[in-house]
Amino acid sequence: MRTEGIDTDVVTCSEAALVIHQEINRTAAPYPRNSNVVERFEFWADLRPDASAVRQGERTLSYRRLNHLANGLARDLAAQGVREGTTVAVCVARSPEMLVALLGVLKCGGTYVPVDVQWPDERLRAVLDDAGCELLLSDQAPLLEKRTQDAGCRVVQIGEETLRPLDTNPVCPAGPENIACINFTSGSTGRAKGVPIFHRGIVRLVHGASYGPLDEHSRVLQVTPVTFDIATWEIWGALLNGGTSVMYPAEPIQLSHLDRVIKEGGVNILLLTTALFNSVVDEAPEALDTVATITSGGEAHSHRHMTKALERYGPGRVVNLYGPTECTCIGTWFPVDEPPREGVPLPIGRPIQNTRLYVLADDAGRLCEPGEVGEICLAGDGLAAGYLNRPDLTRAAFVHRRIGGTRERLYRTGDLGSLLPNGDVVFEGRLDDQVKINSFRIELGEITHHLNSHPLVKQSCVAVRDNRGDKSLVAFVVPAGPSVSPAGFRDHLASKLPRYMVPAQIHLCDSFPLTPNGKIDRRALLAAHASSAKSGEYIP
Repeated sequence: MRTEGIDTDVVTCSEAALVIHQEINRTAAPYPRNSNVVERFEFWADLRPDASAVRQGERTLSYRRLNHLANGLARDLAAQGVREGTTVAVCVARSPEMLVALLGVLKCGGTYVPVDVQWPDERLRAVLDDAGCELLLSDQAPLLEKRTQDAGCRVVQIGEETLRPLDTNPVCPAGPENIACINFTSGSTGRAKGVPIFHRGIVRLVHGASYGPLDEHSRVLQVTPVTFDIATWEIWGALLNGGTSVMYPAEPIQLSHLDRVIKEGGVNILLLTTALFNSVVDEAPEALDTVATITSGGEAHSHRHMTKALERYGPGRVVNLYGPTECTCIGTWFPVDEPPREGVPLPIGRPIQNTRLYVLADDAGRLCEPGEVGEICLAGDGLAAGYLNRPDLTRAAFVHRRIGGTRERLYRTGDLGSLLPNGDVVFEGRLDDQVKINSFRIELGEITHHLNSHPLVKQSCVAVRDNRGDKSLVAFVVPAGPSVSPAGFRDHLASKLPRYMVPAQIHLCDSFPLTPNGKIDRRALLAAHASSAKSGEYIP
């Protein structure tokens, strides 16, 4: 199955543009490039067998126990035909058994495909079919057998009671360029896109991390659904460094409980989605008081939340991360050591270890100079194989370019960015966030930025409502205090933006609904506030 883009072209550039890109891309660092995920885990299982690999509440598993359980599962999977290249869906609640399932598949040389029991039947079957899953491991096998009976995929029950340990490690046939997992992201056409991630990409992500300490002393919070790419970092950041995965219970997140899990588990490094980070900073900031390294990413951060976090936690602890699934979760990092200046976006920083970044203009044909906005493109060992069974999308997004005499395979992120004179990169919005309303091109992120600058705005987002071709801007605001009128927010925007960029409607919300991946669910907001007369104030 071919996934890689094949077009090649030469990127032109000025000397100033080439010099600054060469400077920020000096990221090469030694790491076990030719190892796979299983070898790195077994290295620590051999070196620290009695160390805690995973903790969930009062339950802990040592590296020895986790390894032996995964060995036993690998034996059983091999007996059912799982071998190198076999795709196996995993639908197991957040638990030590979930880690056993992932490791068991990998030890056979297989590829795990995380799926969610809460997905609609149509999406679940589509993912199983697209990934060619021959087997589905689940702690809810009877339920999933009914839901996937037409998918041609055998469902196998997995649980604490079904696992039989084995103390001998099987020979893992996978190499660093084998696919370890396939993450599915939402697609603009409604069809989810499978992103195959190499073993090498995961090892590169968590070994010798420039963005935070990951070693045998790390106690890493695992709170993100396994279907989201952040979970790749949470799980393997701990287990491939001899650390401990501290798992949140298999239940929806409650901030008071999150505080307890972090404190009792001794979590010292974590990665929160921007939306969850904002909620914690606003409602339970004490939860992060004992965390040495607080990283966050997924969406642009507001100045207010980042300033509030810095005031409470101090410099040297908060890190802004950026990176798409197609780059194995993290592409850049920026240590937030001082409050962001008003009106200046928070940088996403520089590429992490063994990763390169280019800001390209003119349809990816020219390197941008500092201050010039272009498309962010990523390169290096973290790049995914492409899009599963989507050669058209792969050719468009994964391209080859010759830059400064070096041939690079690039992922075109669709994100806009610019370089500061010091080499830090600033996120400038999405190419597809540039909507056109009444012939005006509008950047939604610019409106959100100005809304967030209002002292009575806790959170905000902007969406486009399409009523049979009649498009209008709609803003949603979580106010920072009582007795707030949308009219005040409109006046604030009107003082900073042209009239055509002021939303026709501004709705006040108690909180924002989140997708399973922890991002603001704009579709749910639009649906909940479909009737402006009932649910919000109409602003002409």
